[in-house]
Amino acid sequence: MPLALCCVSHSPLLDLPGPDPELRDDIEAALDAAAGFVRDFDPELVVTFSPDHYNGFFYNLMPPFCIGAAATGVGDYGTHSGALDVPADLARDLAESVLGAGVDVSLSMSMAVDHGTVQPIQRLLGAATARPVVPIFVNSVAVPLGPLRRARALGAAVGAHLCTLGKRVLVVGSGGLSHDPPVPALATATGRVRERIVHGGAMSAEQRLARQEQVIAAAREFASGKGELRPLDPDWDRRFLDIVDEGRLGELDAWANQWITETAGNSAHEIRTWVAAFAALATQGSYRTTVRYYRPAPALIAGFAVRTAVADIDPAGRR
Repeated sequence: MPLALCCVSHSPLLDLPGPDPELRDDIEAALDAAAGFVRDFDPELVVTFSPDHYNGFFYNLMPPFCIGAAATGVGDYGTHSGALDVPADLARDLAESVLGAGVDVSLSMSMAVDHGTVQPIQRLLGAATARPVVPIFVNSVAVPLGPLRRARALGAAVGAHLCTLGKRVLVVGSGGLSHDPPVPALATATGRVRERIVHGGAMSAEQRLARQEQVIAAAREFASGKGELRPLDPDWDRRFLDIVDEGRLGELDAWANQWITETAGNSAHEIRTWVAAFAALATQGSYRTTVRYYRPAPALIAGFAVRTAVADIDPAGRR
């Protein structure tokens, strides 16, 4: 049975407070096109590769990859709060298969997921619980990070298993592209911030509001050309998009972590979710991207991109 793909950037600033109408309408049109692609595909299962922003995973135990056999949205930035519809047996089988393929992955029976997982599902499917979903956490923030080729290996192992299920599976990659938002770093965090990223714990409504206001203020400053956040890099973004569009995923193995950080920002490592998703799709063979959208969006502190893709089919109908 076929796999299909949708990779999207996410941003808490899409809705709170929302960018200017021209930018919002432009991005919404691209997201609507991707949602139409998803409706036409009509997935029976959704598998997401997504990061976390110190809402579900912390330095008390930070895995490189983790498959959720049960998951709850934390409700940050107005996204879904509550349980997702996760088929536990299927998730556990997937974890076993990925481990058998030689990729180390953790299993969570109580995964907390934030807007990085939930926002794309809501945008593409209308509701976070519209379809059964298996969330796969890909660490993209908390250094040290493994080499990019491990994200590709994860995706290939996941895709190989999904192809055996006899289901229409939508693979989602959430994150990127170039961006350097105000996410705390272990090397510089102090006090309560350091306590938070190491030990975690539920945030109060007041704490979430304070974080939200900090991000909004940083975005306004960044969009005005001020502040210390690393600039977006549209050339880097387009180079990455050309590679995934053309199926040249192996080239990304040479992209060193330090170079990614220095060129495109600390959170540009979220491209790992795209790499994993495209590698999963590529287990079917060659593919073609359909919806293609990209725009540098300082108001969202992100190079914002959307891609959908399906397996190539020749004129005779063969994959």
